[in-house]
Amino acid sequence: MLENLQSRKIKVGVLDFGDGRSFLKENLAPVNREFRQKLIKYLEEEGFEVVCGDEVIWQNEIAVRSGKKMAACAVDVVLFNFSVWAWPQYARVAAQFCPQPIVMFSNVNPQYPGLVGMLANSGSLDQAGIRFLKSFGDIAEPKVRSRLRSQIVAIAGAHRLRGLTYCLVGGRSLGIDTTVVDPAQWAKQFGIDVDHVDQFELVRRAEEELENGERVSPALDFLKSRIKKIHWTEPQATFRLTEELLRKQLAMYYAMIDLMEEFKYDFCGIKGQRELTEHYATADVAEAFLNDPYGPEGSAKPPIVCATEADCDAALTMQIFKHLSNTPVLFADVRHYHKDLGVWDLCNSGEHATYFAGRSFDPEVNLPRTEFRPQGFYFPAGGASVYHIAAPGPVTLARLTRHDGQYRMTALLADFVDFGERNHEIAAISQDNWPHAFAKFQCSIESFINAFHCNHIHGVYGNVLAELETVCWVLGIDWNALGQA
Repeated sequence: MLENLQSRKIKVGVLDFGDGRSFLKENLAPVNREFRQKLIKYLEEEGFEVVCGDEVIWQNEIAVRSGKKMAACAVDVVLFNFSVWAWPQYARVAAQFCPQPIVMFSNVNPQYPGLVGMLANSGSLDQAGIRFLKSFGDIAEPKVRSRLRSQIVAIAGAHRLRGLTYCLVGGRSLGIDTTVVDPAQWAKQFGIDVDHVDQFELVRRAEEELENGERVSPALDFLKSRIKKIHWTEPQATFRLTEELLRKQLAMYYAMIDLMEEFKYDFCGIKGQRELTEHYATADVAEAFLNDPYGPEGSAKPPIVCATEADCDAALTMQIFKHLSNTPVLFADVRHYHKDLGVWDLCNSGEHATYFAGRSFDPEVNLPRTEFRPQGFYFPAGGASVYHIAAPGPVTLARLTRHDGQYRMTALLADFVDFGERNHEIAAISQDNWPHAFAKFQCSIESFINAFHCNHIHGVYGNVLAELETVCWVLGIDWNALGQA
């Protein structure tokens, strides 16, 4: 089930480069072997799958053969390793067969000019217009390891967009132009295909699940026993949350899962407003659990990026974040700034993954901190909103937007904060039934307002700012990091 969405290790190719003089080959072999083994040990400790070249590259023929091996093995990133002096032509010859940009690395070894070799080889690549990143230092040092890992993860994250299929359920919601994309641009720039599905198909499959399926009732029972509170209402209530409506919302989750499985979609967006939210039920429960690392029945699954309001650039931003972090990704509106508290309220109608309630992959941690509250006057069809307050911790926030067709990534660091017993009081100032993340931005209000041209924002726990910047460089996206010197 969902095999195409299961995470797999980043596959790193390692090619060693050496001196082209045959009489030096035997004497240099132990040096190349020592530093290659140190590098491979580090890469495997980081959880990467390593594919090595067959031998040190010291002739053009070996460079060609080694480069073709990297292509045949479908590596995500190729690392050119320099332990000794290496003739610069070899990197250029091998690189033409490898996924680019290349990562070049030289360890500290003053007795042999590996650094000289890397710098000389980078000149050859640069002249040929082959893009690369470089790292230098002792692989035993944490800063060196961190920098190299950042480069590998970012390049792999960018490359792994190619070949994905985005399932766009519905179309533009509420006239929000920043949610709509040109499929041809996505195909050209990112290698992503966009497949349109009508919202009726989601409803049709949901109704079929309700009539003939066997998944909704066990999921409902599981949630009843785990969710902190479900705020049921009477069927005639103005703002309704009934068992019938929650069953529809759960059925839409399984309908979307079936669509993803049948057509091997990789990520998705659901329009919701206005058809579902006014005439069927909101998709918030479905969207939250799609983004979660488990389903509403508690079974583990890969997080599936799903953007509400069929926000395509949101989904793309979230997919990039997912490739960098392997965690669920936040989708929120920039709702309000609490001047007295110095925090922004990031709040959306209910599609925040419940993961954020406890920052855990375990539903037994997150769901007891989550409530289902009735939708309000925006959504007359009714249903549950997935209410919780995001767990505290450092985060990276970002959003892709476009200026005259050119993509731009605006990003910043922040901290989600917890006000304890005041959380619900503060949440109710803007919206008492939607999920909230209270964020202290590491940039000024003015710089954010002037630079951020979208109502939706996304993010993950931790600092992946460097990786995001590298992804943008790989993909030809303009970069704007707020609050960074």
